[in-house]
Amino acid sequence: MRQKTVGLVDYGSGNLRSVRKALEICGARVRIVNHPDEFANPVWEILAVPGVSSFGDCAESLHRTGLWKPILQWLHEGHPYLGICLGYQLLFESSEESPDIPGFGILAGRVVRFRDDKLKVPHMGWNQLIVHQPALFNGLSSPINVYFVHSYYPVPENEDVITSTCEYGSVRFASSIALGNIVGTQFHPEKSQSTGLQFLTNFLRTSPKR
Repeated sequence: MRQKTVGLVDYGSGNLRSVRKALEICGARVRIVNHPDEFANPVWEILAVPGVSSFGDCAESLHRTGLWKPILQWLHEGHPYLGICLGYQLLFESSEESPDIPGFGILAGRVVRFRDDKLKVPHMGWNQLIVHQPALFNGLSSPINVYFVHSYYPVPENEDVITSTCEYGSVRFASSIALGNIVGTQFHPEKSQSTGLQFLTNFLRTSPKR
């Protein structure tokens, strides 16, 4: 596999260090992206947006740093994108966590909170995936267990984009999606040990050249 360059977006609250390390282990070059001018002549082929903050804080940070508009343009142009946790949730139109702040709106749907009173929230720790579209999960044997830390989850209007789901109590949610070159994961591949590394390797391998 030819080495690919990933632009890892730094907006001040993402889990950059572990994501960068995981991508590099999988053979990628990583370029930290923290200024909108870098999009004028990008040196990366894939854009990755992690996130460990709230929906609103993440969106506001991207607006404040001037990164929101070039990321949105990147998405509209259909270039390869990996959204992890909040970077995944931001692909949708809105979130109950920050109802007055819109997301990128690339995918129809909204982000909702776990409502089962019997569940411990946040959903934190290892859980098993139910794979619906296997391309990004090649080389992984069942059960496929990955690591989660979240209180909210997206509900896509178009279920065809869902590549895996996960069950937490009575709730089954979309744990990953793919639409063209855009991939999002609610789980953290960078924290999911060898399983996460295989997922990232598959993503890098299947992402096209720009």
